[in-house]
Amino acid sequence: MTGSAERAIVDRVAFNRDGLVPAIIQQWDTGEVLMMGWMNDEALRRTLTEGRVTFWSRSRAEYWRKGDTSGNVQYVKGAALDCDGDTLLVKVEQIGVACHTGTRTCFDGDQLAPVVGTAPTDS
Repeated sequence: MTGSAERAIVDRVAFNRDGLVPAIIQQWDTGEVLMMGWMNDEALRRTLTEGRVTFWSRSRAEYWRKGDTSGNVQYVKGAALDCDGDTLLVKVEQIGVACHTGTRTCFDGDQLAPVVGTAPTDS
């Protein structure tokens, strides 16, 4: 990806007032939702050009490339913007667990038990 191509993509993103965009991370082959992280323009640029997912850590105020310290690496397989340009979907090959708590996904632990809706049937 050339500098102008990545700049054109970054320019399409509707970053929030803090200069961040949420990035939903999904296992590329199963569709399993693994986690959500934040990216600024540089984290997005790195993700698009390096083949590994990079986030912006709001708590540490620094970049972190998933897996550099844990070994739980995310290799980029695809990426898309939603229709409003304000959320990213990054499809990855996840090596190891995705969640910092040690679970496969960040959505394993706190099931909310909502009322389950049913679509109407045609008569």
